[in-house]
This record gives sequence, C-alpha cells and structure tokens, in this order.
Amino acid sequence: MTAETETALKPKDYKSGVRPVWCVGCGDYGVHSGVQKAFAACKLSIDNTVSVSGIGCSSRMPYFLKTYGFHTLHGRVLPVATGIKLANPSLEVVAFGGDGDGFSIGGGHVPHTVRKNIPITYVLMDNHIYGLTKGQVSPTSSSGFVTVTTPYGSPDPGSVNPLAYVLTYGGTFVAQTFSSNPKQMGEIIAKAIRHKGFSLVNIISPCVTFNKVDTFDHFKEVITDLPEDHDSSDLISALDKALNPPAGKVYTGIFYETERPTLLDNLNAIQQKAGVDKDMDLNKIIDKFKS
Repeated sequence: MTAETETALKPKDYKSGVRPVWCVGCGDYGVHSGVQKAFAACKLSIDNTVSVSGIGCSSRMPYFLKTYGFHTLHGRVLPVATGIKLANPSLEVVAFGGDGDGFSIGGGHVPHTVRKNIPITYVLMDNHIYGLTKGQVSPTSSSGFVTVTTPYGSPDPGSVNPLAYVLTYGGTFVAQTFSSNPKQMGEIIAKAIRHKGFSLVNIISPCVTFNKVDTFDHFKEVITDLPEDHDSSDLISALDKALNPPAGKVYTGIFYETERPTLLDNLNAIQQKAGVDKDMDLNKIIDKFKS
C-alpha cells in the first residue's frame, strides 16, 4: 500500500455522484460496497488512488468510485494498470474486471502481470457468464452450460480456475470471497491492497439476469470458509484447495500470501547498479547525441 490520507474517511466518502446502473440484485452492488469499506480501512487518499477497468458490467466500477478512474479497452485492464503504476509508483492502483474480460480476451496479460509481481490489486468479479453482451458462455462457465451461444450446452471440457491460474504463475496474494459476505469481502480486499506485490481477489458475484444456474441461493449452499488450519504460506496446499475443494463446495478466504521482490524493486536495483541520476536533465542527455 502506498497512498494514505491524513484525514480518516468513511466508506461513503469514496462513492462518486454517479448512480450505478447494474441490474437490480446484481452481485456487483455488494462488491461496490466492499471496495468502499476496504478503501476506508486502508485510509486511501482519493487523490492518490486510481481505479482501472476493462469492459463489461463489472468494469463500470471506476465511474462509481470517487477516485481517479480509467475505463480502458476490452481485456486491457492489467497492462494499463501496470503502466500507471510504473509511471507513478506512489499511486495506489486497483484494477477491476470480470471473468470474461480477464481470462478470455485479457487472458494473455494475466501470466506476465503475475510473474512480474506488479504491485497492484486485481478485483475480479466472477459471474460465470458474459452479462453486458446479454448472456454468452464465459471462460469460467461450467462444461455443458446452456447460454444463447451454446443452446445445446457448452462444448468446453473444462473451465478456467482463476485461483489456480494465478497461483501457477507465481501470484503472491490469492484470495476468493463472495459478494453476499460484505464483512469478509471488505477485510480481504483491504489485505490485498496492503499486500506488497500483485494481489488477486476473485469475487463470486452472481448475475441475476442471465445466469439462472450459478445463483445467490446456489452459492449460499455451497460456499464454505477455508479450514482454520489452512497454511496460507504453503503454495502446494493453496493449489490443492483451489483445485480440489470438498465435493460440491467452494472455498472462500485467503489461499496464499507470500512476499518476493516486485518489478519496481528490481527496476530500482538496476537503476542503482547503472548509477542513474534521478535529477539528471533529459535535455543534457539529448544534447550528447546531437551532431
């Protein structure tokens, strides 16, 4: 975490004047509330926080938060968030998106953002369907899932597991929560923001309009907390619980948390080795190459 405010702010202080336009009952309303609670818990400065998003229902989030916002292209939230963080490391950068935006068209960016350990927080709202485009199968939809584009069921043999995906590429903070559990969600997002390095918070956020299978009622029956004796520093245990929860159950909680150098740490080390003078005049460097 980098940017704190000297004046304590309440969650509502992070709410913009723009009225959310999600469908009534959408899980993203809960995420919006949880994010505000986390921002307040972390005492984030509104002027030094940037909310970045891709395209989709969940990617409207920057409009509804009173921080700087960047609504980018489909699937491009992570490279843009990376650029912002590298250009101004003092900013707190929080990326928002959905399962389609993040793991379909944007899937190629995830491994490199994770392995480079870019110090940003990625809040992913997973509803197992494309909502904004009216109900198509997504990367996290189950095999056989019936949608407008798969009337006979999705032919995909399996679905993307965001937790295992990020853990495999070296994620240093990986967690999952539920949009109907505001207390846990706010606490986990706050821990993710405080984490030094890349952090993923996968939030199960049901789509009440187009997904009639993965509903709130369904998840309330199957969601369970990680065992109390789970060691979040054990990568193998985290992968096992991400891939092999008890039959018919979905785990929530912090799966894995560790620290290793971030890309910013390594870049700073290179600058020191190269003897970089941060106060050097760029014009003087250009003059050296003029004929």
